[in-house]
Amino acid sequence: MTTTETMREYPKIYGPFKRHTEGPDKNKLIDGEWTSPAFEYLQDTTWLFTEKVDGTNIRVHWDGHKVTFGGRTDRAQIPAKLIEVLVGMFPEELFEQTFGEQAATLYGEGYGSGIQKGGVYRADMSFVLFDVLVGDWWLLRDGVEDVAAKLGVDVVPIVLEGTLHDAITRVRGGLDSAWGAFTAEGLVGVPKAGLLDRSGKRITVKVKARDFEGGA
Repeated sequence: MTTTETMREYPKIYGPFKRHTEGPDKNKLIDGEWTSPAFEYLQDTTWLFTEKVDGTNIRVHWDGHKVTFGGRTDRAQIPAKLIEVLVGMFPEELFEQTFGEQAATLYGEGYGSGIQKGGVYRADMSFVLFDVLVGDWWLLRDGVEDVAAKLGVDVVPIVLEGTLHDAITRVRGGLDSAWGAFTAEGLVGVPKAGLLDRSGKRITVKVKARDFEGGA
């Protein structure tokens, strides 16, 4: 059966801790006050953390017949030059070969020269994959890597396998980017088992370097 569902927006990713809302520490993190009960419950379990890329969110959707592109939201605009790059990277034949008539969405970052501070990553403009949704199923890391290999695209590197506390300690101590001699934006983590919360949303966390500068 052919599936032609629309392109789903990527779930919002929250940081680990709440922030002060007033006073001299306004907007600073409140260490130990988790933003989600799921984070508190899973703080000591094993997560997979990949490097957070400073780019622009891109969705590449295959509806079983054609490929379409979107930004982080349906209203987001993608630079024309990046669209040209994406069209060249993702011919329909590759999606048909990989997914058949099953709907799938790739989630990644448009990055490189001309996007944010992307020149530190590479001299040209490209796409790096971080997640894949096939039908209603989020693929685990080995599945994401398999799709990346079949489509011939890069995938964000795993930086750490450990607890939320391990990730915070790693970022707080200064995190070198896997792409070169500069400080990484931070980490994005998912429980190794690939879990959903009570509302059915995927559990993910971001640990941003700028939130932990100076031991904050």
